[in-house]
Amino acid sequence: MHLTVKGTLFSAIFGLLLSGTASANIPKVVTDIPITHSLVTRVMAGIGMPDLIVDRGASPHEYSLRPSNAASLEAADLVFWISNGLTPWLDDALNTLARNAKVIELMDAKGATVLSFREGATFETHSHQHKHDEDGHDEDKHGEDKHDEDGHDEDEHATGNVDPHGWLDPYNGRIWLDVIATALSKIDPTNSDIYFANATQAKADIDTVISELEETLAEFRGTNFIVYHDAYQYFEKRFDVLAAGSISLGDVSDPSPARIAEVRKIVEELGITCVFSEPQFNSELVRTVSDRVSVKTRVIDPLGTQFTLGPDFYLNVLRGIAQSMASCL
Repeated sequence: MHLTVKGTLFSAIFGLLLSGTASANIPKVVTDIPITHSLVTRVMAGIGMPDLIVDRGASPHEYSLRPSNAASLEAADLVFWISNGLTPWLDDALNTLARNAKVIELMDAKGATVLSFREGATFETHSHQHKHDEDGHDEDKHGEDKHDEDGHDEDEHATGNVDPHGWLDPYNGRIWLDVIATALSKIDPTNSDIYFANATQAKADIDTVISELEETLAEFRGTNFIVYHDAYQYFEKRFDVLAAGSISLGDVSDPSPARIAEVRKIVEELGITCVFSEPQFNSELVRTVSDRVSVKTRVIDPLGTQFTLGPDFYLNVLRGIAQSMASCL
């Protein structure tokens, strides 16, 4: 009996030691916004969970780091973020706090579609588009990469001209899943097969949602509408539903009276019947541009405030945008 208890105790202690070793080897991963968190969660399924900096309901354009966020960055092995254009306040923190981490800017991923911000309050039906040839942050430590050397397209990123809302093209999401799996595999090769298998399944799920959205939005192609801020062109171009204008700029800065007047004019001239607001921002501006004509207003949410964080969050955001459009157009 004594030997049995002793053996059982040894087994328990040995098991705990193994468990602690396995846990210690799991990459410490930090993500910027819930979209990124969702994609990384899918790839890390069965292995671990990433930390999140900007929670649901907060604007990524303006955010103050909490002490817990700073601690996560200091301990990080990997940081995934969309881009400096979405969270410019995060750049300094990455350079100072995440000096030992690999920092991967997803908008720099090879093959990703990148669009320039549209000019003016009303939009043409075309815009500059290109695909990146380099995955800037994937190879080097962020602390070793300065702004003019980190793989950015200088003439666009330097001027802040790149629209950072690239996740709204689900084909970018597919590309990013492979980037995430590759980065995780480099620092945790033992679990590489799991990361890539998870990414493959996640891409298949995105393909299913793309098909759903194409069917949902097919009848609304060519229908004019107004959005609160210029965040949706990746979604618009992918599914051929093009906004006629936006009330606010892409960085959500306050619109000028001239801009509001321009949007009011296009609403009246084109007979626009749908204007979209967003849960994080001033809905009074929506009423300002639509008070002289009869229009429907709906909430459209590129950040998924209403959805539960987790592996399905990204897919739910895409579905939510399509459903809002279908209910209004």
